[in-house]
Amino acid sequence: MESDALTERHRFADAERAALYKTVFNRRDVRGQFTSTPVADEVLARVLYAAHHAPSVGFMQPWNFLVIRSQEKKQQVHQLFSKANREAAEMFEGEKQTAYKSLKLEGILESPINLCITCDRTRTGKPVLGRTHMKTMDLYSSVCAVQNLWLAARAEGLGVGWVSIMHEQELKDTLNIPEHVVPIAYLCIGYVEHFKDKPELETKGWLPRMNLSELVNFEQWQGEASTSEQEQLLETLQALESFPTNF
Repeated sequence: MESDALTERHRFADAERAALYKTVFNRRDVRGQFTSTPVADEVLARVLYAAHHAPSVGFMQPWNFLVIRSQEKKQQVHQLFSKANREAAEMFEGEKQTAYKSLKLEGILESPINLCITCDRTRTGKPVLGRTHMKTMDLYSSVCAVQNLWLAARAEGLGVGWVSIMHEQELKDTLNIPEHVVPIAYLCIGYVEHFKDKPELETKGWLPRMNLSELVNFEQWQGEASTSEQEQLLETLQALESFPTNF
């Protein structure tokens, strides 16, 4: 009974949990549905606060947020994308190349706000608590900030698109980012005409969503279920396969 009481004390209310899962399962990478509706500063501030409250190794908070609204700067970044996108298309062959060229992979010019989230790897000096042995933890921390922002934006009705098809150094030069700072994510943000029911790359047949139960291992890499407890988890995953569609 004491354990049940402890569980209930820290658990969110049903409606609050449902709202969280709804946000997670309805998040989309938006490319082509942006509208010109401006985003109020209050809304942008809220999602930036969500990003700023991401977990970070050693509480170093290595991120900066470069807000880009000028069409001139967007045009410069779009040119970087266009160049890299042509290069990327040549890396695929046959039907895959044709499919690639048919995809819209950014909304740089259409979205009211572009945002570059960075990682300052020198922010708190050396050493950093928690980064003493896994040196990439500061980069992963900044990625957590991206995810926090993305989920908060979806809850606010904003679409977000992550543009990764650019040469990193060219982007740094264009945005005057110092050498020791790493651009983590270049995001397009704005209100959209609609959100797609499923990720666009899934609906267009680029790749299917993988089966979660096939991705869960036990005790070691590719460790198969060998106990009734482990088998039970796999059975539960399979039974809840439709859980994401409930939201």
